[in-house]
Amino acid sequence: MTASVEEALRHALAFNFPDLHLPPRQARLAADACRLRRLNRGATLFAQAGTTPALFAVVSGELEARFIAPDGGASVIELITPGSLFGLASFASGSPSTYEAVARKSSQVLSIERAAYDRLMDEVPGFARALLKELASRHSNTLQLLELARHQPADTRLASALSRVMLSASKADKQGWRFAKVTQSELAALSGLSRQTVNEVLAKWAAAGKLRTQYGGIWLRDS
Repeated sequence: MTASVEEALRHALAFNFPDLHLPPRQARLAADACRLRRLNRGATLFAQAGTTPALFAVVSGELEARFIAPDGGASVIELITPGSLFGLASFASGSPSTYEAVARKSSQVLSIERAAYDRLMDEVPGFARALLKELASRHSNTLQLLELARHQPADTRLASALSRVMLSASKADKQGWRFAKVTQSELAALSGLSRQTVNEVLAKWAAAGKLRTQYGGIWLRDS
């Protein structure tokens, strides 16, 4: 175990569960059963329909959760940014993963393996309740996304996708604009819209001064 592993574990838990108190002894022992993994751009951390061997947290870089359709097409369902926990449902239930996790850029992830997870569950008061709350929140978000995909207009669906993309945007400049690296194809996949529809909505918003587009990304002003 190195200090960086424990620091990564503490940061991941504080980021997701800010009210959770992690005692020093339990932090050290849990970190002994964790490890840091480096991923090159395009590397697959775990595959759809395969087992998820650990609970993961992004330390640096960025991954994407992708659903692979029977025809081989890939749809990006979430951008996984630093601090985010992922792989929870499959790891906790032992069920096959419903998506694959792939590095969008060179990244580092913390692997919270079974022994560490069990220690946190058994020895850290409040961890199980915090995790259950997180699962319930993600379930609610999934239902909202389904509602957006089936019933909401294109503008609402694209706005929801942009709000997720902006979680990994740059810091605001002096005028309050932040840049997010995302393509129109990725926005189309995230919102469940055609690329043509995404282009039309973005052009309308750009004309209204709500955003600026450039090659490789989008500028949005903080509200």
